[in-house]
Amino acid sequence: MVQINFARREVNCKIVFYGPGLSGKTTNLEIIHKKVPDTARGNLTSIATEQDRTLFFDFMPLDLGQVAGMKTKLFLYTVPGQVYYDSTRKLVLQGADGVAFIADSDPNRMNDNLESFKNLERNLKDYGVDIRKLPVVIQYNKRDLPGALSVAELNAKMNAIGAPTFEAVAVKGEGVMQTLKGISKLVVDRLNEEYAPVKSAASAPAAVAAAPAARPAPPPPRPPSGVTPAPAARPAPPPPPAARPAPPPPRPAPPAARPPAPAPRPAPIAPPPPAPAPVAQNKGGGKGVMILIFLLILIGGGLAAWHFDLIKGAPPPPWRK
Repeated sequence: MVQINFARREVNCKIVFYGPGLSGKTTNLEIIHKKVPDTARGNLTSIATEQDRTLFFDFMPLDLGQVAGMKTKLFLYTVPGQVYYDSTRKLVLQGADGVAFIADSDPNRMNDNLESFKNLERNLKDYGVDIRKLPVVIQYNKRDLPGALSVAELNAKMNAIGAPTFEAVAVKGEGVMQTLKGISKLVVDRLNEEYAPVKSAASAPAAVAAAPAARPAPPPPRPPSGVTPAPAARPAPPPPPAARPAPPPPRPAPPAARPPAPAPRPAPIAPPPPAPAPVAQNKGGGKGVMILIFLLILIGGGLAAWHFDLIKGAPPPPWRK
């Protein structure tokens, strides 16, 4: 399944090299890795075992440059060839955009080729993919063997889907790049078929806006001289306007809102009673009163003694005369 990264403007396509064990899948990727420029290739990872040269997959991103304004990359994978690694082959095949099937031209390996091709078709079906609708090419490898089967015999036995075929001698680098170009072209063409209608539909409004405006129709030709043109038919008078409906009676004005009642005035607060004036205290007043009383007693006693002649030799008081 193609992956589009709009942030980086990249289109990533996955191509899987499928086939029986020791048919030349890993050799194809090694030759491609050598011939591709250093600036357009990634690291090639290969894991070898006693039974097969590839246990999991070979991974190599291949930069194809700009395609429709976006940077396109191919990610190349291989699968293990042994039947007991079927779960690994199925996992690597998931999301593939194209398959390059590498077949062995040795007559003794024909059963292995057929078994591996049926396994490919069955694994794709489990993912809901029809092998006839997926970009697939077949490479007949090891064409330098003395007893190699002819291309016609190979096609008759295993190319029932009519996939493009390529002859190759992978160890010598013959037919490897042609196979890669063939499957890459099928993948890119399918990509354009799926996403070109979206792009053309998006650009349609712009094309309509850029189209020049239609020219006005030319005026009718003038009649020849001496011929009075017929007066143009007067347009039919417009129909009389329909009677306007009577306006609805005016709505009664809503009653005026009563002004809010004034708030009651608060009762006046009585002023506090005046404080009593302080009584002045006359310090020393008690002594003066005592002296006055003492003087009155003396005067009264003297007058009484004078009145009763208690004072010897004193003349009588005038009120006794």
